[in-house]
Order: sequence, then structure tokens, then C-alpha cells
Amino acid sequence: MLIDAIRPAAAMSRLSSEGAFEVLARARELEAQGRTIVHLEIGEPDFDTPEHVKRAGMAAIESNHTHYTPSAGIAPLRESIAAYASRFRGISPSFRADEVVVSPGLKPLIWNVLCALVDPGDEVVFADPAYPAYASCTSYLQAKAVPVPLLERTGFRLDLDELAAKLSGRTRVLILNSPHNPTGGVLTRSDLATIAELAQRHDVTIVSDEIYSRNVYGSEFCSIAALPGMRERTILLDGFSKAYAMTGWRLGYGIMPAHIARAVALMGQNTYSCTASFVQQAGISALEGPDRPVQAMVDEFRRRRDAIVDGLNALAGIRCAKPDGAFYVFPNVSGITSDDRRLGSYLLEEAGVAALAGSYFGEAGRGYLRMSYANSLDHIGTALDRMRAALTNFPG
Repeated sequence: MLIDAIRPAAAMSRLSSEGAFEVLARARELEAQGRTIVHLEIGEPDFDTPEHVKRAGMAAIESNHTHYTPSAGIAPLRESIAAYASRFRGISPSFRADEVVVSPGLKPLIWNVLCALVDPGDEVVFADPAYPAYASCTSYLQAKAVPVPLLERTGFRLDLDELAAKLSGRTRVLILNSPHNPTGGVLTRSDLATIAELAQRHDVTIVSDEIYSRNVYGSEFCSIAALPGMRERTILLDGFSKAYAMTGWRLGYGIMPAHIARAVALMGQNTYSCTASFVQQAGISALEGPDRPVQAMVDEFRRRRDAIVDGLNALAGIRCAKPDGAFYVFPNVSGITSDDRRLGSYLLEEAGVAALAGSYFGEAGRGYLRMSYANSLDHIGTALDRMRAALTNFPG
């Protein structure tokens, strides 16, 4: 039998996997063996999709919205997104439908946007740690990743002096993610104003991943696209997965200058063709229907955040800052071990608690864990109890 008769392209060596799905797969294996696992590894709200959204999706199927659509998305959804995003972010004049591209989830848009913008040798600047797709796509495109380390002492916000030092004439794109995955840090309006000035001075395109824009606790969310001079140089990315508990529906969108939207839609046409029609109809209902389910989820996430932060800080060797956004905590575990991957594996195998090593998100994440509090208070309590017992036996 020829095992290696078909060889992958050399470009495949430039792709990296995503730790969350690797840990999830192992957790599922343990569950198949009869183990009970508390899932704090995957960024997926445990709430059901709101009823009015589900009904809209089912009605769309019954009405035969089951055929191809334009690659950029159906006009009613694009119009709804343009209106919602303008209203929510305080954009004036409002976004237009021809500036919107719809996709099956946000990750294809991250890839297609970077493919439409970045040439080999260009520099792409982003925070470290960061959502793994940024580095993976940058590497695949043979561009140069320029990480800017995030520090716990600054609330995991970008060090603006260091950011300024990293920008150059070769910088093509600066990726922002606020609220931030994995740390939960949130950039302030003052931060964004400085970043906007740097972007204009260096003629840099901003790709602003705002998928957690509805998951903010305390301060008001601010988009860099709303700042003077930034609408025309910002590509805004968002979606339905986190705010509306629609992870499995696969529905994301980007808003960008119309000529870039056409290029990104062409990338979509050449890859996924289009987004499911009935899913797009459900998206309209999500944006235009009652907002109470979203607000209720945010209120519950706030309670869970407070519980998990307090619980982690009560564990020996762990220090955990209270995040301002998203639904992740990023506890510092360097008081236990410098090997965060070993600790994450130990907690899964011995305690039945699935968490992610911070180094899955970049070198600056080493010594941390990412834990999602998109799980019930009861399950969070169980996870903390299991960790307390297991850590006394960790062979540090």
C-alpha cells in the first residue's frame, strides 16, 4: 500500500491548526469513554438560538429559500446589516449595502479579506496572543507576521508606543480585535484614536475583528470605523455566532469600501459560492427582531465572569484579571508551571476540565490558560472544584 503517494503542497506547511478544536476532539474522545468533561475550551455560547431566529430560519426553508444567492449575500440581509452596523456603531453617513459581504461564518472572511489585500513580503501587524487564524493566513500568504505582545499589567491592551515602533513602510494591514480573544481586553476610545492617527500616518489598512462587539461589560463598545478619517481605511468584521448563539448556523459579514467588497465577494465566489439562503433570512430576523435575548445573554455572561474570576483567584498559584469583554478569562498560571500546554493537558486528562494553553494563541500567551465562561454557573463551579483538587497533585 502506498502511504505517501499523494503529497500535500508545500504551502500546507505554512498553515497551523487551532488548539480549541484539537482539545475539543480529545475531550469528545474522553466523553466517549464515559468521562464527564466540563467544556471551557470552545468559544461557543451555551444558550439556544433565540426562538424568533429559529422560526425565521424554518419559515425560510418552508418558503423554499434553499437555492443559490449572490456571493456577497442577499440584498435584504446586506441592507439590514448596513443599517444595524451604522446604528450600533454611530456611523454617519450610514454604511451602504454594496459595502457589505456576507459569508458562511467569519473565518472565511478573515481569509478572503487578507487574500484580497496582502502580497508576499507585506507585513501584517496584530496582537500577541491572538486568534490563530490571523497568523495562519499571514503565513500561508507568505507575508510577514509582526506581533505586538499584550501585557497583563496594561489590561491586555496594545502598548501604543510599541505598536508605533512596529509599523513601517512595509506594513500593509493592522488587525485589531476588540473585545479581544483570548484575553477579554477592550481597547478604549483613546486607544483607538491613537491607533487611527498611526494608521493614517503610515497609510495602513485596519482590519477590525469586532465579533465580540455585543459582549462588553461596563464601558461602551467603540469601533475604530466611527473615528474621523477611518471609515474609508477600515474593514469591519462581525457576525452572528457570538451575539445570537448561532455558531452552527455559520453566518458572518464584513463591511468595507465597495471596491474591496467586490474583490472579497469574488474570493467567496471562487471558494464557498454563497451562504445558505435560509440562514441569511434568519440573520435578518436576528438583527431586526427583539434584542432582549442578546441583552439577557450579556447579563448572564457578566455573572459568570465574576464567578470564574473570583474562583480562579482563590486557587493557589493562579492570578486572574477581570476581563472587560468577550467571554474568556486568561488566568496567569506561571505560579504553577511555565509549561501551560502540559498544565492544560493535565487538567483535561486528570480533572476533566477542558481549557486551552495560552501559547496556542502566540508566544506572549505562554504561562496562561484561556477558559471560556460560555458555560453555566453550575459547570463553572464544578470546574473550579475539580481544579482545586487536581492542582494539589500536579507534578510541577
